[in-house]
Amino acid sequence: MTENHTTDLPDVDDPHARQLLVLPDRDAAEDAFEELSATHPDLGELEIVRDALAGEDDAEDAQWLVVVEPPEDGWTPTHLHALDTLAATHEGWREEG
Repeated sequence: MTENHTTDLPDVDDPHARQLLVLPDRDAAEDAFEELSATHPDLGELEIVRDALAGEDDAEDAQWLVVVEPPEDGWTPTHLHALDTLAATHEGWREEG
């Protein structure tokens, strides 16, 4: 039986869309940023962004995002699994952005 790797992409609508790692605080975002930069230099530019929750004025009520641009050839299941694992390790998750 042959596997179809195009259907193995977890939760991605566009293989060339940026991905967001949604993390609970700045420290987690910085740690994820550094780890991702070191382990996946093929991903190119990464960015850390503070995302205030709607209606919240307190800096503590914010999520932090690591914005990950897609590799030149698009996302592979290996890349997406690595992003999911990294986000979960830092008590966060991945979203397409």
